[in-house]
Amino acid sequence: NTTSNQRGDQKKNLSSIAAVDKNNEHEPAVTVEEAVAVFEDFLTELYRRLKGEKEGESNYHIVHGIYHDVTVEKLLPFDEHYQKHMPQRRNDNSIFLSIASYRDENCVNTITQAYAKSLQPNNLNVGLVQQNCVRDCMSGVLQNGEVEHSEPDEDCYQVFCDSEIGKPHCEANRVRVLKVEESASLGPYTARYFASKLWNGESWFMQIDSHSTFSHHWDDASVEMLRKAPSEKPVISHYPPASEDIDFETAAEFPAPRMCDATFESTEFESQIVRLGESKEWDRKRLDVPRFAPFVAAGYFVAHADFLKDVPFDPFLPWIFMGEEIIMSARLWTHGYDIFSPTHSVVGHMYVRRNKPKYWESVERFLWQGVDSLVQALVLNRIKYLLGYPESARDVVWPKTVYTAVENYGMGNVRAVEDYMKMVGLDPVRKEVWMTDWCRTGQPPDHAKDVAYLYDTEESRFIRGAKLHIEYGE
Repeated sequence: NTTSNQRGDQKKNLSSIAAVDKNNEHEPAVTVEEAVAVFEDFLTELYRRLKGEKEGESNYHIVHGIYHDVTVEKLLPFDEHYQKHMPQRRNDNSIFLSIASYRDENCVNTITQAYAKSLQPNNLNVGLVQQNCVRDCMSGVLQNGEVEHSEPDEDCYQVFCDSEIGKPHCEANRVRVLKVEESASLGPYTARYFASKLWNGESWFMQIDSHSTFSHHWDDASVEMLRKAPSEKPVISHYPPASEDIDFETAAEFPAPRMCDATFESTEFESQIVRLGESKEWDRKRLDVPRFAPFVAAGYFVAHADFLKDVPFDPFLPWIFMGEEIIMSARLWTHGYDIFSPTHSVVGHMYVRRNKPKYWESVERFLWQGVDSLVQALVLNRIKYLLGYPESARDVVWPKTVYTAVENYGMGNVRAVEDYMKMVGLDPVRKEVWMTDWCRTGQPPDHAKDVAYLYDTEESRFIRGAKLHIEYGE
């Protein structure tokens, strides 16, 4: 949908940005305010162009084309500039907490708990992407399959900032926000992309959902796990236990559940993308050293903030729900990061939100029913290409704009993606899955056998012996 003149203007714009960057290598870092202004301009222009697009099975290509063109014009030059002029990471033990909220009544409680249960609340900085309905609101799908008119959503940011606990943190600019109207929601992954640019030099990066609960001193515990992990580039992550099922005081004494399994999705609109399995309680004994894990979960992961430069979020993945976790896992690992499960659970998650609005319902009201699934299936080719799916090769998929700037947001060169897929037991060619015994038994994968002694406990020897007995009948 981009004319030759538009493409020429885009290239000219990118060239001018590059020239400015080359001549101003020491210019100040991009500020949060500048990032928010870019995103607001982007969203305004995107929905100006999308408004009025008519329903039609083939028209989802037009929707994707409009998103692509506005992203190339607005976000890609900003992103390339940002990568050269990021804020300087501070070594002050501060934490950046990334929260993407979509019409979530739990948002205020999540931020309130985060500060109330933090060991060092003045070191905690929140980046909130608040996607709310402000007028003419509708409920989520109710039990009878209908929707009904509802009140505008609570302004999470404002309510927290007006509260006794929130006011001093907001006045100190420790809570930053990008407000997005419901109709402009682009899905959880793009919201996390926006949130990542609200980071302002904090030492550590942590990502959660806006319906989370916290243990006492969760912040200190998360960073301590990173420091104890046997890797130069550790990431701590898992699917947190359900908030209604966890007693954090008791949970502190037991090993956290770990994600070891994955499957290839079978539904047509999810295009055989990898779906991660639930966290399970594989270990009997809690260790002080985090155990290796194959996957990163979007609902809780914590890392050294340098990963934002090494593995930046990709602005070309709009409206996806599945796929963000497997691509982030693979990109981190190929860039030299090692993934670990927490030693114990410090965050809980509210998994069931029946009858609450979902982002794809807003997309369908703004455009037409089913458009989000069609665009998602197209966009997922970008992820599948990077993971090695043959049906998503560059010479197979149309339009080629699916792959724009993919090298900016691709795999690293420290390790091969083929080795990652083998390690986690996934064959993207045959769509076959095999068990990751190293994960289930709490042992390191092959590339980390030099630290196996850290996990050589009586329990692990028993598990390995039982496994041999089962497999070989000894």
